[in-house]
Amino acid sequence: MKIKTIQLLLMGLAVLWGARAQAQDSSWAEKMFDKLDHDFGVVARGADTRYRLKITNKYQPAVHIASVTTTCGCTAAKPSKDTLASLETAYIEITMDTKKFQHQKDSSLTIVIDQPLYASIRIPVKAYIRSDVVLSPGGAAFDAIAKGADAERKIGVAYAGRANWKIKDVVSKNPNIVAKYAETRREGINVNYDLNITVKADAPLGEFREQLTIVTDDAGNPYIPLLVEGRVESDYAITPEIVSFGNLTPGQRKTVNITVRGKAPFVVEKIESETTSKVFEVHLPKSAQKLHVLPLTVIAPAESGPVQDEFTVTISGRSEPLTFKAKGTVVSGANTASADNAPATTAQTNNP
Repeated sequence: MKIKTIQLLLMGLAVLWGARAQAQDSSWAEKMFDKLDHDFGVVARGADTRYRLKITNKYQPAVHIASVTTTCGCTAAKPSKDTLASLETAYIEITMDTKKFQHQKDSSLTIVIDQPLYASIRIPVKAYIRSDVVLSPGGAAFDAIAKGADAERKIGVAYAGRANWKIKDVVSKNPNIVAKYAETRREGINVNYDLNITVKADAPLGEFREQLTIVTDDAGNPYIPLLVEGRVESDYAITPEIVSFGNLTPGQRKTVNITVRGKAPFVVEKIESETTSKVFEVHLPKSAQKLHVLPLTVIAPAESGPVQDEFTVTISGRSEPLTFKAKGTVVSGANTASADNAPATTAQTNNP
């Protein structure tokens, strides 16, 4: 009986020690997050409320996120990836449902890590969802837009509560994203505005996520956040961007196909190189097409050494040229393939 009592006592102590160890271990995991809470602030009903909580593995072993759960149906969260190598960064995407819920909402995430050690991290999340201001749609989602042309989205703002309510300004901290607003209706306590959000033609390539601020004349809560996100893609693509001719013998001719792809038929006006002369040849097509295959030929000079250049591709109607690079090495010796035996590398040219 005494032995059994001692065994139970030891088991209880082991469980208690394990729980304490796990609680203490969570501090190492907390250091990987850029913050340990998030407040969406005062937001409009229907607004897109999304936040990316950054997590970086600061340790040598890989970190595995076992689960991410929330305490309230008003909040959802999902990691961008569940395994992080050393020094790798990921995000926990946190969203708040502002369509079904109103007023003060308090929630929290629980992020469980099971490798290399166990840790449970709690992230409080809160927001105050206004019932008197409604956004439709909840944000300006641009998805994929082509560089070189303005892109526009319209947001409707509906207010109910005060007859003289008005929007005073819409502030954007990004010079490539501008907003204009216009009153469309005022009837009793109901006021409507249209917001026109524009991403400029010269916005840089890549993803963007910005929060604009609608400034109203409300004394208590004058600011309404508005999420703007999307991705700017090039309207044309060159493949490959770096052309490699490999090793060449003096005087050897070698050809590689360059493909230039657009979203609509276009004409290639000219291709120019920066420094080399009589080393590269290219044949230009005369008709407008969505996909051009351009044979680029190198004529290896007599001198040994590297051959490289940067080319600009001028497209009719496009002010900014495209660029690509070409490189190779002129060598001499029995191990270098002759011009007749050297295979040409051809880029894949699937139909659009």
